[in-house]
Amino acid sequence: MKVCIMLLAILSISYPAFGSERDYQDLWCNQNHGEVEFRLPDATRVDCLTDTHAVEMDFGRKWAEAIGQSLYYASCTGKRAGVVLIVDKSKEGRYLRRLNEAITYAKLPIDVWIMDSKVLP
Repeated sequence: MKVCIMLLAILSISYPAFGSERDYQDLWCNQNHGEVEFRLPDATRVDCLTDTHAVEMDFGRKWAEAIGQSLYYASCTGKRAGVVLIVDKSKEGRYLRRLNEAITYAKLPIDVWIMDSKVLP
């Protein structure tokens, strides 16, 4: 029991507690007047559906998944594909660079926004 408590204390010090993806979705989607978790006919959910975009939100390390999901959501909704990448810019710029390089190389119709992972308390 003592080992578990000590491990938990160490982990909470080592890794800052950022919010869940849903916390970031709520914040970004509300700021952009969208609908959070818009349900598609196949029961998948668009993280944020705005008047113009079907947006997938993901943490930096999941940049590649975000590409496919945003394109799929766009195809289902007729909206433009969008990705909000949640990153700590000072440490995770490589994920944003990879996302942008893939989009540019393949000439994909995806708009990208960055959300600082430190924006939540």
